Amino acid sequence: MKGLFKGLIGLAILGFLVAYFGSPILTVRALVAAAEAGDEAALERLVDFPAFRDSLKDELTARLMAEARVDPRVRDSGLGGLGMILGPMLVGGAVDALVNAPTVAAIVRTARVPDPTDRDPGAPAAGDDGPDIRQTYGYRDLNTLAVRLTNVERPNQTLKLLLTRQGLFDWKLTGIDLPAG
Repeated sequence: MKGLFKGLIGLAILGFLVAYFGSPILTVRALVAAAEAGDEAALERLVDFPAFRDSLKDELTARLMAEARVDPRVRDSGLGGLGMILGPMLVGGAVDALVNAPTVAAIVRTARVPDPTDRDPGAPAAGDDGPDIRQTYGYRDLNTLAVRLTNVERPNQTLKLLLTRQGLFDWKLTGIDLPAG
């Protein structure tokens, strides 16, 4: 009887660990399926849009500032300083206006942030299955999973989606790391 009890406790612990560490993979699969199906309701449940927008704003603003510091036309110009002040506000406004469920779907399907001039970033081209995207996973810490999306045609341009634990077994897309360059 004692051995059975220890076995059940061990099985319960094993089940908990599998669920604890496997739950983000299920969320990633649900996110990819929702993106491919264009299921906006599912994407609304799987994405923390305020956190995702803040992360994208930070990424784009950092890139803008880095490029401005390197470009002598901006760095040495009086108006360059004004541009560096106004740039983050413009980035923030654009991200707030453009990041929605179809945009996230397009990011997941293509492994790239869509062009803001595209009228419907979530719609795949007619008869197009989309690019071949490879997914790899890795924990950054116990509560953050990085999903690396790589288009096989652009293997050195890996986009990272960051999922954050929300409770014990729930995960949401909360951030993004853009590819270098």
